[in-house]
Amino acid sequence: MTAELPHSVLFCCDHNAVRSPMAEGLMKKFYGQRSYVQSAGVKGEMEIDGFSIAVCKEMDVELSRHRTRSFDEMEEWGDDLGSFDLIVALSPASQRRALELTRYSHLDVEYWPILDPTGLGETRAAKLEKYREARDQIIDHMTRKWGAPMESGALAMGK
Repeated sequence: MTAELPHSVLFCCDHNAVRSPMAEGLMKKFYGQRSYVQSAGVKGEMEIDGFSIAVCKEMDVELSRHRTRSFDEMEEWGDDLGSFDLIVALSPASQRRALELTRYSHLDVEYWPILDPTGLGETRAAKLEKYREARDQIIDHMTRKWGAPMESGALAMGK
C-alpha cells in the first residue's frame, strides 16, 4: 500500500549537489504540483554535479539551473523546516543533521540509504553508471512509497 503524497517534502544529502537535487527533480517530474518539493545539504558550498545533471536529463528532468543550499542557508533565508511535512535524508550525515534540527518539532524524518556515486568509476561511462544506480535507487524508494508516477511522469519513463 502506498502512502499519501505529503503536502511538502524536503530532500537532503551532504552537499545538495548530487542525490537531493536528483530526488527533488524526480519528485517534481513524477508527481507534479501535488507536493511542494525542495532540497538542501548539510553543506552548500558545491555546485550541482554534472553527472547528476546528465543522468536526470536522460529522463527529461532538468537540473542545470539548480542552486545548492545548506540547512544553514535555509535558516538564514527564513525557511522553516517545520513547514515541511516530511524530510527525506539520503545520507547518514543529513539524517543526523535533520534529526538535530527537528528534535523539538513533530516532523517526520525518513532515511533512504542512497548510494553516493561521487568518486566511483574509472571511466566516464562507469561514473555515469554509478550515478544512474543512485538515481534509480531514488526512483525505487519514491515509487514504493508514493506509487507510480502521474501520467506525464510515466510517459517520460516510457511506460
